[in-house]
Amino acid sequence: MNLPQNPCSVPFDGSFSITDSAHTPPKDVPGKKALEKELKSCVGRISELQRKLYADDRYALLLVFQAMDAAGKDGTIRAVMSGVNPAGCHVSSFKSPSDEELEHDWLWRTSKRLPERGRIGIFNRSYYEEVLAVRVHPEYLANQRLPPDQLDDLWADRFRSIRDHEKHLSSNGTIVLKFWLNVSKDEQKRRFLKRLTTPEKYWKFSKSDLTTRARWDEYMEAYESLLNETSRENAPWFAIPADDKRYMRLSVAQTVLETLEALPLRYPEKTEKEVALFEEHIAQLNGEES
Repeated sequence: MNLPQNPCSVPFDGSFSITDSAHTPPKDVPGKKALEKELKSCVGRISELQRKLYADDRYALLLVFQAMDAAGKDGTIRAVMSGVNPAGCHVSSFKSPSDEELEHDWLWRTSKRLPERGRIGIFNRSYYEEVLAVRVHPEYLANQRLPPDQLDDLWADRFRSIRDHEKHLSSNGTIVLKFWLNVSKDEQKRRFLKRLTTPEKYWKFSKSDLTTRARWDEYMEAYESLLNETSRENAPWFAIPADDKRYMRLSVAQTVLETLEALPLRYPEKTEKEVALFEEHIAQLNGEES
């Protein structure tokens, strides 16, 4: 499937540079009210197309979200999917793997949460943690008990597995869109301080957030590598400026909407023979006793 061109698209040729990637919107972006109005319009249209996606039952849509802490993954998912029928959408969050998950290969726990045809699946973090957090913290590999020969060229092998996995999904009707919410270090600090000084936001903060922040440069290096290794036409990455939440949410919504609009969705049609029986069904229903 040929997806629409998008200014936030990560190139497919490995030329993406994080230092050149924007954290803030372009200068000509409209004001807050205009952004909110446009987001509402997009959400309404996504809701309409989700019903058509469900009825068509030939495609699934997988949305993958990755970001540093406090970038706004939860709020973006909530805002963009606010109009979608819950029956046609499912959000999966992936944290530290369980004992059961560690007994399987590293793609197992996400593979079993993939969306069925006709539905939208959302991964809040994903199998990309295996080439991100695990890469920055290689000590996590000890829990995976990998055979020694699998440790050679580990990251190249995992990137290859991801590309093959996403190609397989795409070939079988699952449209994969991946969003990296690109928050700046300064904006993350501001949001952390707000969480630490606002009682109703205390629960959002964890001491481990600061541990991750302390290794910011290592995470950025890992992100740049995974974005370049796995942004492909059949499963593109989008680097979304995340310092302005309204602009970020609208950018994600527009990308989802444009993708759904590009799909050849249609409501199932009845045969002439089936339609010919409708009058009979109508008469039967009207003839029922009250």
